[in-house]
Amino acid sequence: MDSALSDPHNGSAEAGGAANGTTRPPSTPEGIALAYGSLLLMALLPIFFGALRSVRCARGKNASDMPETITSRDAARFPIIASCTLLGLYLFFKIFSQEYINLLLSMYFFVLGILALSHTISPFMNKFFPANFPNRQYQLLFTQGSGENKEEIINYEFDAKDLVCLGLSSIVGVWYLLRKHWIANNLFGLAFSLNGVELLHLNNVSTGCILLGGLFIYDVFWVFGTNVMVTVAKSFEAPIKLVFPQDLLEKGLEADNFAMLGLGDIVIPGIFIALLLRFDISLKKNTHTYFYTSFAAYIFGLGLTIFIMHIFKHAQPALLYLVPACIGFPVLVALAKGEVTEMFSYESSAEILPHTPRLTHFPTVSGSPASLADSMQQKLAGPRRRRPQNPSAIYEESNPKDAAAVTEGSKEGTEPSASKGLEKKEK
Repeated sequence: MDSALSDPHNGSAEAGGAANGTTRPPSTPEGIALAYGSLLLMALLPIFFGALRSVRCARGKNASDMPETITSRDAARFPIIASCTLLGLYLFFKIFSQEYINLLLSMYFFVLGILALSHTISPFMNKFFPANFPNRQYQLLFTQGSGENKEEIINYEFDAKDLVCLGLSSIVGVWYLLRKHWIANNLFGLAFSLNGVELLHLNNVSTGCILLGGLFIYDVFWVFGTNVMVTVAKSFEAPIKLVFPQDLLEKGLEADNFAMLGLGDIVIPGIFIALLLRFDISLKKNTHTYFYTSFAAYIFGLGLTIFIMHIFKHAQPALLYLVPACIGFPVLVALAKGEVTEMFSYESSAEILPHTPRLTHFPTVSGSPASLADSMQQKLAGPRRRRPQNPSAIYEESNPKDAAAVTEGSKEGTEPSASKGLEKKEK
């Protein structure tokens, strides 16, 4: 996933620049300001709404909407995996034909983009459906194995409204596939970003620091140390970046002088900001101090990136500025409020575990540990219906009045009460 903010003036734009040997008229200050401001706004939207939806996702009970939790081990390995992927793409573009690779990637992201965009617009589209809309429920379930070894591969629940959203998203997908228009690219990019912030959850703040710290080094190395990331960003025709034309005022929707922002600069800080929002809610103080602080820190960090890139006319690793801001600002607030311990001891996964769906629709084998445990729970919860086999219990069922006397005697601590009841029966 590309993670660099690029300026077209130095040849790092998608359409090329003066460094590529093409003649392009310089962008106006108004066009530059519009492009940078639009990129900043488009980056903020998926973070804000994705963080809000991540709270509902953590509390949800739908198996198809359960978040993917990132552990500290995953966070430590992520920069290595990302580096291998980035280098592999770079070598592919150097060895093989760029046209065929982009055709394959376009088909892949065409399918993913439709699903992501459909999931994004579904909550908004529900408000426009009439009350009498025939909303039938569907479930797509793939399993492997049988009996106790049966496990789910895909379990996706949807309804008729989701099918309508899928149809609308397919129109955008065909538009992107045929024209590669920058608006269609941005619609898919925004959908990918929002879904990433919503469905990818960090389990604690320490894991977030490990992830952001590792990607901080990754971003700086691949942007400043080599030309790999900028080359891949220029060659990769897929909605993995947000773009906005700097010559929009001159050429309209057919503009082609783009500034770009990688989705990694949105999703990675976004999942950390979403974690702080859930931490705010766990404090139960009806304030979102850490969320607003980290959100303002993101605006500051991305604005600083744009400013430095514009001054030096060179692509900048945005995480170089975003990571210190997004981690440093909330930690300073926690130090001022004396809540550093609470922040780093907060576990986001603890809120998800109670709502984890269980596989209750598969039949259980008679005599298995699960069925025995269920029967034991029923015995403890409900009244005992089995006929007792000891003599005193038989007497209690046939003589309830004397049994009451036995119970009172046992409450007073006199153990011989049961024997007295038996002697009375013999008489």
